[in-house]
Amino acid sequence: MLKQIKTYVRLHPKRLVVLGILLIWYLFSLPKPLFNDPTATVIETKEGELLGAKIAKDGQWRFPETNSVPEKFKTCIIAFEDQQFYRHPGFNPIAMVEAIRENIKAGMVVRGGSTITQQVIRLSRKGKKRTYFEKIKELILATRLELGTSKEDILKLYASHAPFGGNVVGIDMAAWRYFGLQPDQLSWAESATLAVLPNAPSLIYPGKNQTKLLEKRNRLLTTLLKQKKIDSLTYDLAVHEGLPQKPYFLPQTAPHLLDQLAKKYNGQRIETTIDIRLQKQVNEVVRQHHEIVKQNEVHNMAVLVLDVDTREVISYVGNAPTDKNHQKDVDIIRASRSTGSTLKPLLYAAMIDKGELLPEQLVSDIPTIIAGYNPKNFDESYSGAVPANRALARSLNVPAVRLLQQYGLQRFRDELNAFQIKGLKYSADHYGLSLIVGGAEGSLWDLCKTYTGLASTLNHYQNTSSEYFTKEIVEPVVLAKNKVDFGKKVSEKQNYGAGSIWLTFEAMKKVNRPEGDEAWQFYDSSREIAWKTGTSFGNRDAWAIGVSQKFVVGVWIGNADGEGRPELTGLNAAAPVLFDVFNLLPKTQWFAAPYDDLIEIDVCSISGFLAGSNCPNKKTYTSPLGAKTKSCPFHELVHLDIKQQYRVNSSCESVANIIHKPWFVLPPLQEYFFKTNNASYKSLPPYRSNCVRETQEKMDFIFPKANSSVYLPKGFDGKTNELILKIAHTNPETQVFWYIDDKFIGTTKQFHEMPVLPKPGQHIITVLDEKGNELKQRIEVKN
Repeated sequence: MLKQIKTYVRLHPKRLVVLGILLIWYLFSLPKPLFNDPTATVIETKEGELLGAKIAKDGQWRFPETNSVPEKFKTCIIAFEDQQFYRHPGFNPIAMVEAIRENIKAGMVVRGGSTITQQVIRLSRKGKKRTYFEKIKELILATRLELGTSKEDILKLYASHAPFGGNVVGIDMAAWRYFGLQPDQLSWAESATLAVLPNAPSLIYPGKNQTKLLEKRNRLLTTLLKQKKIDSLTYDLAVHEGLPQKPYFLPQTAPHLLDQLAKKYNGQRIETTIDIRLQKQVNEVVRQHHEIVKQNEVHNMAVLVLDVDTREVISYVGNAPTDKNHQKDVDIIRASRSTGSTLKPLLYAAMIDKGELLPEQLVSDIPTIIAGYNPKNFDESYSGAVPANRALARSLNVPAVRLLQQYGLQRFRDELNAFQIKGLKYSADHYGLSLIVGGAEGSLWDLCKTYTGLASTLNHYQNTSSEYFTKEIVEPVVLAKNKVDFGKKVSEKQNYGAGSIWLTFEAMKKVNRPEGDEAWQFYDSSREIAWKTGTSFGNRDAWAIGVSQKFVVGVWIGNADGEGRPELTGLNAAAPVLFDVFNLLPKTQWFAAPYDDLIEIDVCSISGFLAGSNCPNKKTYTSPLGAKTKSCPFHELVHLDIKQQYRVNSSCESVANIIHKPWFVLPPLQEYFFKTNNASYKSLPPYRSNCVRETQEKMDFIFPKANSSVYLPKGFDGKTNELILKIAHTNPETQVFWYIDDKFIGTTKQFHEMPVLPKPGQHIITVLDEKGNELKQRIEVKN
C-alpha cells in the first residue's frame, strides 16, 4: 500500500499540490471569529439576572453570544429547523434533494434544505444572494464548521445570531423583547413562538400576521407532541397560550452603572456584584424621596451600598428618576462635590489616635476668626464649650475648625492622601481651614470607600487577633469576577488604630436621628448605625453616610447643576433616605470594642480631660496614647465663707471658717455662651467686699474679634446703623468703661454691650473695669 502511494505521488505531483492547496483552503476557510458584529453591552447579576443593556453600535439589539441554549428552545428549534441535527455532518442530503425537487416542481423557491449549521454559515455571510452556487459554499463551510465545533456550540451560534424580527437578534434579546423574561424562563408555547421566527421574522410585528404565526407555532407544538417531547396536557395548555401583543422594554435596573461599565467593557456581557432585589428596592426608595424633594426644586439623588467584608457594590443608584432637563443621565456617584462635614470623623479619629484629644474632652465653641476666616455653626449659635464627641455628633463647624488648627492643617491634608479621595487634589494652602467644613471636594464613591475602609479595619482587627491589613483602603468591586486584595497582615496600624475608629463610630452612633426616628433605641428591631450628615455652603449638597458592621450606605441629594435650595440639608433630606435603605438590609451586630487597642483612664466627669486633683472623676476608654493628654485646666480650688456665698481668704476670714471647694471655671468667653446652654453651670462667687483679692477678674471680647474687619450695617432704609461691641466678664456686676482710640464713649454694667458708630478706618477698642483690668482690640471698620 505504501509503495502504491509513493508511486501515485511520483506520477501525479500536480494533483497533489492542487489537493494540498484545496485542503489548506478548507482548513482555513472559516473566518475567526465567525461573527464580528457589534454587540450590546449587557450587565447581569451573579445569578445571570438581567440588570440592563445598551444597544449595539449598529443599532441592533444583539446580545453577546449566549452561554447556553435553554432546553425548551433547543428542542423546539431542532424539531422545527433540523430534526437530524445531531446525525448529519453539516448538511442533510435527503432534505436537500427533497427541497430541490419541490422547488423545481413549483418553479420557485418554496422550501429550503438547509441545516442549522448551514444557516449559521449563511448568517455569518450576511448580504449574500441565495443562489445554488452560494448554497455549495455554505455546504462546504458548514462541514468545516462541524469539523472544528461541537454541536452544542453550533446551537449557541445559531441562537445568538438568528433574526427575530425588527432589530432583535438572538434568543436572549428576543425573550426579553417579546415576553419580558429570561430565555430559560420561557414556556413551551413561548419557546415554540421564538423557534419559528428566524424562518419568517416579519411575522412578529404586533397586531399583524397573528393567524400565520399562530398556525406555525401550533404546528411545531403538534410535532413536539408526536415526538413525545411534551405530553398531551402540556400541549393543550400551550396551544391555548396567546401570542405577544406588544414589545417589552428591557430592564434598566442600574442604568448609570451600565453607562460606567460600557466605557470600558463595551459590547460585553458583564457579571456584576449587584443584588437585584436590593437594587429594585433602593430604586423605589429613591423614587419616593425624589417625589418629596422635587417639591423644593431639588431634582438629583444618588445612593451607593457597599458590603464591608467583600467591598462589593450591592446597590448603585447613580441618579433620581428625573428628566433630561435636570441631568438625569449624570452619574452623581462618581461626581466630585463639596464634602460638607463628611471629613470631620477623620479628624476626630486622627486626634484621638495620636493622643491629642479625649472622646469627651471639652473643646471651644465660641465666635472665631483665624487669619480672616470666620467659621460659623449651621444654626449660627455657640455652646461656649462642648464635649468633642458631642461636637462631632452635632456636626459643629467652629470646634472642628479650631481642632484642625490645633492638629495642623498640612499634617491633616497629608494624612488624607491615604484615603485616595480623587477630588482632593490641591494643597493645604488652597483649602485652608475650610477643608474640614466643605472646602474640599469628593465623590460619594470615594467617601463610601473611606468609611468602608474604617469599618473593615475594625472588623479585621477583631477577627485576626488584633492585627491589621496593609491595604484597607481599596476600590470597591463591581465585577463579580474581581476579588479584593487586602494585602498582608501586620501588627502596626496603617492609618488609624482600631480603638480610635471604634470611639469615632461610638460618637457617630449618638447623632440625633431625623424626625420620626428619634426613639429608635427603644425598639427591639433598632439598628445601631454610625452615621454622618453633611451640608455644603449654600445648601447645594446634602450628604448622609452610615456604617454598620456589615454595610456602608452613602446618600447624596442636590441639583447636578449646583443650584442650592433652602432646607436642603443632610439631616432633613439625605438622612431619611439613609435609614430607609438601612431598613432594607439585614440587621447586624454592633462593632465589638477592640480592648487590645484601648486603655482605661480616669477623666474629669465634667470637662472630659484627664482627671486632676480637684476634679470629680470617672473612668473611660481611649486610645493607648490618650494617657499623655493634659489634665483638666478648668477646675480650681476656691475658698468660700461658711455660707458658701462669697470667696474669702485669710485677709478677711478666719482660716477655721474657710470652706475649700473645687470649682469648674471656664474662660470668660466660653463661660458666656456655656452658661446660657447649661443651667447647672455656676459662675465663681464674688469676693466678699472686705477681702483682698488674690487674682484679677477676667474679661474677653465677644465682638469684634482681634484684627478683624467689620462692616457698618445698613437698615432697609439705607441708613447706616451702629455696631454693637460686646464683651464677657467673669463678674457681670462690675462696671466697665469703654474707649475708642483713647476717647471715652460710655460705661456698662451687667450687660456689657456698647453701640458705636465709628468712622471707616483702623481703630483701637479699649475696655477698663472698675478694678483696673484692661483689654484692647484692634479692628478695621469698612462701609
